[in-house]
Amino acid sequence: MALSDKDRIFTNLYGLKPWNLAAAQMRGDWDGTAAILAKGRDAIVEDIKNSGLRGRGGAGFPTGMKWSFMPKQSDGKPVYLVVNGDESEPGTCKDRDIIRHDPHKLIEGCLIAGFAMGATAGYIYVRGEYFNEIAVLEAAIREAYDAGLLGKNACGSGYDYDLYVHRGAGAYICGEETALIESLEGKKGTPRLKPPFPAAMGLYGRPTTVNNVETIAVVPTIMRRGPSWFASFGRPKNQGTKVFCISGHVNKPCNVEAEMSIPMRELIERYAGGVRGGWDNLLCVIPGGSSTPLLPKHICDDVLMDFDALREHKSGLGTAGLIVMDKSTDIVKAIQRLSQFYKHESCGQCTPCREGMGWVNRMMLRMVEGDAEIEEIDVLEQVTRQIEGHTICALADGGVWPVQGLIRHFRPEMERRIYARKGIPMPMAAE
Repeated sequence: MALSDKDRIFTNLYGLKPWNLAAAQMRGDWDGTAAILAKGRDAIVEDIKNSGLRGRGGAGFPTGMKWSFMPKQSDGKPVYLVVNGDESEPGTCKDRDIIRHDPHKLIEGCLIAGFAMGATAGYIYVRGEYFNEIAVLEAAIREAYDAGLLGKNACGSGYDYDLYVHRGAGAYICGEETALIESLEGKKGTPRLKPPFPAAMGLYGRPTTVNNVETIAVVPTIMRRGPSWFASFGRPKNQGTKVFCISGHVNKPCNVEAEMSIPMRELIERYAGGVRGGWDNLLCVIPGGSSTPLLPKHICDDVLMDFDALREHKSGLGTAGLIVMDKSTDIVKAIQRLSQFYKHESCGQCTPCREGMGWVNRMMLRMVEGDAEIEEIDVLEQVTRQIEGHTICALADGGVWPVQGLIRHFRPEMERRIYARKGIPMPMAAE
């Protein structure tokens, strides 16, 4: 069953209507916001817990639980909500469309989420390349201030809340929450050791929660329609609707909001016009943005698009950015290009990532040409295991997972190149 239009949260995802406040209110935004705030902090957090909402930025941590980590009692000093709009994951462009076409959903979500966690101000950190999107977001925030929806006595609720936009400078690593906080403070964006976690000591040393743009933008609709409505979509622990980004070798690349746990094949064929040349021409799909391991066609035939189903196949939902590759793809070259990206974006703080990602990329360049020994495939896989899980943040994990997926599912292609380079027939057992 396709998600019906009445159940879509992002009703202007394609920008067919104006983004401004008047148009947003016509679509239901800012309707009864004061009444939502009147429920109180604990009730809002409980509703978000009951909705089953999990972080839409990649990690999938339960949102209500994350909010509950914030201190209950105020010491009279600032507490912050930070929204992560540093969308730099290849294959992912959902937050961009939310910001430029539905900014008031995000702004209202910031107010409700900020209130629920006792925040005194919010910061929306947006990828610097999103120049036009930032202009729209700043104009929408000015509209909200002028209408009394933000600032002193926001929405007439008695709650004071200020919201600011911060432009990033184009570093992928600043999508990691502690690196984002460092960048917000004017420092080099490098991840911090945890603990302390941001809820204890975050921005400017004060309690802070960092959530993704999509995570915050769905909050007002959940509060209006009820947690059970949101939880009715998808499988247990994988509930709600989700914006999927579908790119690559499909007939109609698109962003689309659909229900969680939708079969991958249905998602691609229903909304993206199918694989170029037909489903049988599919080679593989990277299901959750470039940092998740690829899945070959035989898995894509039946796999569901949610956190748990993809984890069972040693991949992940991530940002739900599907990169579809047909049989014309040089798959070894494609994964080498991703390893080059992660090498380039490493902040250099951790030795396994700083040295390891360069080593992996050099090995992958040789694998593209077949300029290697068969045994080196195992060495490459072993090195990725030594990098994975041995750094402060998950950039290195995301950098080696695509390589691990390549070896897991396309090792024969890597071996074929090596044998071809040597000019000897490929053994039958290796085919």
